[in-house]
Amino acid sequence: MKARRQMKIQEIITKETIHTQEELADHLREIGYDVTQATVSRDIKEMGLIKVPTPDEDYRYASPGAAQPINSSERLKRRMRETVVTINDSENLIVIRTIPGNAQALADLIDKGNWEEIIGTVAGDDTILLVIKPLSAVVEIRKRITDIMG
Repeated sequence: MKARRQMKIQEIITKETIHTQEELADHLREIGYDVTQATVSRDIKEMGLIKVPTPDEDYRYASPGAAQPINSSERLKRRMRETVVTINDSENLIVIRTIPGNAQALADLIDKGNWEEIIGTVAGDDTILLVIKPLSAVVEIRKRITDIMG
């Protein structure tokens, strides 16, 4: 039953724009699956579904590796503005705190930006660690991040 439901979820998110877990649960109920929001939440986690931006500046569920918008710098700017809570630095490290659940997506966008001074990122649920080289670039990278955020 779970495998069939998850196959149906994959089909739904491929064919339709689903913004919320409740919206997905409603679609499943309409076609005969007796699900709760908690069940849908577990399925989303097990399937590794992610939220990707839509052209109208909203988000929808998609499979990992779903097509990304062409303008990644705009995505980075929007994600930083929407999710960054604080930025701190020490030596050659910058720590970015985000609202919970957003650090990995933001770190991925930073990685895809190919900033030569950032030699690595490590992300948890709400914290990103940027490793900067050389040490003298920390001020420049921090300024670039604040400029992106506007």
